[in-house]
Amino acid sequence: MPTIPDLPPSHQQHERIVCSITAAEKYAIPANILLAIAEKENGKPGVWVKNTNGTHDVGTLQFNTAYLKTLGRYGISAEDVASGGCYAYDLAAWRIHGHLSKDPGDIWTRAANYHSRTPYYNTLYRNDLMVKANRWADWLNKFMPAHNAQIKAYTTEHATQQASQATQVVQAIKTAYVPRSIIVSSQ
Repeated sequence: MPTIPDLPPSHQQHERIVCSITAAEKYAIPANILLAIAEKENGKPGVWVKNTNGTHDVGTLQFNTAYLKTLGRYGISAEDVASGGCYAYDLAAWRIHGHLSKDPGDIWTRAANYHSRTPYYNTLYRNDLMVKANRWADWLNKFMPAHNAQIKAYTTEHATQQASQATQVVQAIKTAYVPRSIIVSSQ
């Protein structure tokens, strides 16, 4: 991956970053993993690439046509998958979320299932995915540092009518966390 300055120079790179981070937050997956997969797949809107097994990889995130039957149950067509914009990133994040939450293996094997469940091809994809995901994690930390925050959802005071001068104070504090990145260490 080339060094990415503060604002990526190309429209495709800008779209990849914005759409990946948004979709990762929406589907609670590490943003660096989705960014790495988007970089690896490196598709273009509307482009169909034929595979040796007769299927095609479609659009920006190279969604395999083998998954179109499943998507069709939700009213999602091949044209939807091939379209530009952030929708393909949402579909990919939805699928990656499924792999991360349901598939066996470590997180990298599960994430690489996006490409293939065949052990040989999964391993090749997985190894490169980890390198790219680490670079994206560094980029995210440099240009989009995370901040821990507590959000006070509400605070109300309500005087009860049955007890003299008694008040009930209800406070709720919510904390939210969505994983931004998973960092691989060789140690």
